[in-house]
Amino acid sequence: MGDRQQPMRAIAADVMLAVENGQSLSQCLPPALNRLPPNERPELQALCYGTCRWFHRLDSELNGRLKKPLRKPDRIIHHLMLVALFQLRFSQQATYAVLNETVEACRALDKPHLTGLVNGVLRAAERGGAPESADDSARFSHPEWMLEKLRHNWPEDWQHILQANNAQAPMTLRVNARRFSRDEYLGLLADAGIEAAATRFAPYGIQLASPVPVDRLPWFADGAVSVQDEAAQLCTTMMDLAPGQRVLDACAAPGGKTCAILEACGELAEVVAIDESADRLPRVQENLDRLDLNATLKQADAAATDQWWDGQAFDRILLDVPCSASGVIRRHPDIKLLRRESDITPLAAIQLGLLDAMWAILKPGGRLVYATCSVFPQENHRIIQRFCKQQTDAILVEPEAQWGRNMGAGRQLLPDPDSHDGFFYAVLEKPEP
Repeated sequence: MGDRQQPMRAIAADVMLAVENGQSLSQCLPPALNRLPPNERPELQALCYGTCRWFHRLDSELNGRLKKPLRKPDRIIHHLMLVALFQLRFSQQATYAVLNETVEACRALDKPHLTGLVNGVLRAAERGGAPESADDSARFSHPEWMLEKLRHNWPEDWQHILQANNAQAPMTLRVNARRFSRDEYLGLLADAGIEAAATRFAPYGIQLASPVPVDRLPWFADGAVSVQDEAAQLCTTMMDLAPGQRVLDACAAPGGKTCAILEACGELAEVVAIDESADRLPRVQENLDRLDLNATLKQADAAATDQWWDGQAFDRILLDVPCSASGVIRRHPDIKLLRRESDITPLAAIQLGLLDAMWAILKPGGRLVYATCSVFPQENHRIIQRFCKQQTDAILVEPEAQWGRNMGAGRQLLPDPDSHDGFFYAVLEKPEP
C-alpha cells in the first residue's frame, strides 16, 4: 500500500512510535506531514501533539484496559489506540468515526488480526468513560520522575507548573523596533481583525488572543515581527547593549535571540552567532534575511574556543545553554517522553563547561547573560552559584526586573498558562582590572 493512501491515524501512530523510540516531534513529524495533502496536515499535527501532551494519562488508561501488553512487533497498535483514546477524551470528533477509522487504520498497518482487540478496547473506553486517575503521574500526565522533581523543587508551585505544561501555549510576537513601535503594530493587527494585547514584561512583545498563520500577520514576510515567547524576548533587556559593542550569541539556533539583539541596538560593531548544529544554522540565516539583519554565523561547539575564536574578546555574551527544556513543555510536549532524569547531571556539566569557556573570552568590564528554558534549579541558580564559587572575579548583577522570582543567583520565571514560558536568567559582569 502506498504512503499516500495511509490513513491519518496510521501515520499518527507511526509518529508516536518514533517518539517512543527517542525521536523528537521536530524530527519525525515534518516527513509524516508530507505524506498528507496540505489541508489534512494541521489535524495530524494536533493528533500527535495532543497524544504526547496527554500520553501518561492515556497510556495509564489503555494499560488498564488491556489484559496483557501487545507484543513488540505490534507496539504500533498500542500507539494507534492511544491516538484514538486522545480523540475520544479530548476532541470533538464523532465517536463512531474514531472507532471505524481506527479499525481501518489497524488494517492499513497490516495488523488485521488485531482489529477485534482495537474495536473491543475502544468500545469499552467509550462506554466506560474516562477512569479516575490512580496516581499523580496519570492525573497530571507527566513522567513520575519529573513530577517528583517539581514537587521537591517547587513545593508551593508544582501543581501550577504541571497544569501550565498541559495548556496550549499562546502565540506571542516580537515587534521589530526598527520598523514599527509596538503601538503601531497593535494598530495594524486591529485593522487586520486580529485580537492582541501588549505583553506585561517584554517591551516589544504582543500576545495574540488566538494563534493565526504567520502569513496573516501584517508585513510578516517583510520583517515587521517575529514569533517568540515573551520569556525568551527578555534576554535583550538584561544585556545593556550599546553602539560599538562586539556581541556573541553562543548557542544561537534557530536565531530568535540573535535577531532580537540586532533589533534592540542598531549600531553594534558585530554580532557573532554560533551553533553546533549544521542543520539548524540555515534557519538562523533565514530569520536574519527576512528581518534584513546581518550577523557572522559559525558552526562550532561554543566551548571549543580554540576552534573558532579569533582572539578578540566580546563586550557582551548571551549564553542560552542546552538544557532539559522543562520550562517549554507546553510547546514541546514530546519532552515528557524523551527526557530522562539521568540527563540532568550531564547537562549541568555542559552548562558549567560553557560558562567557563565564555568567561575566558569576555572583555574585562563586559557582561554575560546566562539563560535556560528550564525550571530545574540544578541547571539554573545552582549552576551560577557553583560558577561564582570557582570564578572569584565574577560579579553577580541582580537585574532590575518586575518579572520572575529572585533566586539569590538569577531570576526564575515559571510557566504561566496565560503568558510566558518557564525561563531562567542570570547576569554576570567581569570587573575592569
